[in-house]
Amino acid sequence: MSGNRLDQPRDRRRSLLPAYDPEAFGRFSEKIARFLGTGRFIVWMTVVIILWVVWNTSAPVHLRFDRYPFIFLTLMLSLQASYAAPLILLAQNRQDDRDRVNLEQDRKQNERSIADTEYLTREVAALRMGLGEVATRDWMRSELQDLLKEIEERRPREPDRER
Repeated sequence: MSGNRLDQPRDRRRSLLPAYDPEAFGRFSEKIARFLGTGRFIVWMTVVIILWVVWNTSAPVHLRFDRYPFIFLTLMLSLQASYAAPLILLAQNRQDDRDRVNLEQDRKQNERSIADTEYLTREVAALRMGLGEVATRDWMRSELQDLLKEIEERRPREPDRER
């Protein structure tokens, strides 16, 4: 009796429902939603409706399949809309999920950038403080000039020699 063993996977349950790949179905719905949102779809739908109406008003009576109130055309448009709306919603939900993931990644990247910026700011401040204690070239020059003046002042003056 392998069904009670914990070290082995369970047998797959039989389902009366058809199996499908949700990812593949989602990609399919996105393709349809992208097509339904184009001008090409509107043009083709308009052409089909015009041909439908023209055929069912001007063709010989025995070849017409949808008489004047165009009930069958209304049914077909309703059927198309009843399938299009859920597919568009599914595609929007998938896009929302992708946007949510991208937003979370952007937020984490922004947090890392802020942390890096704060670290670099602290490092620059530490370097500035350290440089405040380092003798610069101008400071050394001014100190040497002061020492030279002091030496000149202490040195006894020699009388001017005449030639």
